[in-house]
Amino acid sequence: MEVEGSSKPMIATQQEMVKAKVPLAYRDQCAHLLIPLNKCRQSELYLPWKCENERHSYEKCEYELVMERMIQMQKLKQSNKQGKGSPIPLIPKTANA
Repeated sequence: MEVEGSSKPMIATQQEMVKAKVPLAYRDQCAHLLIPLNKCRQSELYLPWKCENERHSYEKCEYELVMERMIQMQKLKQSNKQGKGSPIPLIPKTANA
């Protein structure tokens, strides 16, 4: 599954995310890293010095997604300054709409 405007593919399926009880807000392109992180956290009783590798890989993935969105927003703003685009939408398009 591919998400429009992102270079990262959606690896975790909806069934996997439902089975792992991933909240809707966290079902993005990094959800495949969040599932093992949450399993590790539960098995290690949420000790902060445990599961460091899993947490680092998940946070790095999230950081890369944020940076991608920032670059896209800069491109939108530049195209609007040059007068070639429609205004920036206040409500983003959903994945299934």
